[in-house]
Amino acid sequence: MTEHRPHSVTHAMGNRHDYLPAAGRDALLPTYDLMSLLFGAPRLHKRLIEHAELRDDHRILEVGCGTGNLTLRAKRARPAAEVIGSDPDLRALARAERKAKGLRGIRFDHAYAQELPYADGEFDRVLSSLMLHHLETETKIAMAAEILRVLRPGGRLHLVDIGGPMTPADGLSARMMLRTGHVADNLGDGIPRLLRDAGFDCAVVDSHPHRRIGRVTYYRATRPA
Repeated sequence: MTEHRPHSVTHAMGNRHDYLPAAGRDALLPTYDLMSLLFGAPRLHKRLIEHAELRDDHRILEVGCGTGNLTLRAKRARPAAEVIGSDPDLRALARAERKAKGLRGIRFDHAYAQELPYADGEFDRVLSSLMLHHLETETKIAMAAEILRVLRPGGRLHLVDIGGPMTPADGLSARMMLRTGHVADNLGDGIPRLLRDAGFDCAVVDSHPHRRIGRVTYYRATRPA
């Protein structure tokens, strides 16, 4: 997952971009898929796809796709569906395109979550995995509005991220996350409130402790018909 941050933040992290690269720094991109595996992303993606109830006639978008692992999983789950991954990191997108070589009905677009280059009501499903917590508050608000705009009435956003009802009792990683304050906007009802303010009907689908990142929570947000 790769997302936009102000220049001052990315420069302080040693980056030259107006986004946070997939692995935090360009030089670490070759390690991204291994890091995702170590953090248990395949299991999270599998559950998110199950919640999304994808169909072959769906048009599906992943926002912040990084090197395309979730986008590819969605395509393989529903081979007849049209699936698009979007991300501002061109290097990550090049890797995603190489992994998708030979597959039809899938593409990867250069785009920011808060400025999606799609028409109103284009998609049946939008997916997001472990990227929202990277965004500044104003960017989160803009992203939520953009996703609502590109979804068809009755279409759904399925999102998994760190946070929700996370407490120190969830373990050492949770205690570290809570101390840093990095995921403060995601805690409690922060994500449902963000999505409802954008105009979604939002529900928590699942939540459980995670040994490496504290707690993960899954959300379903529906654009009203």
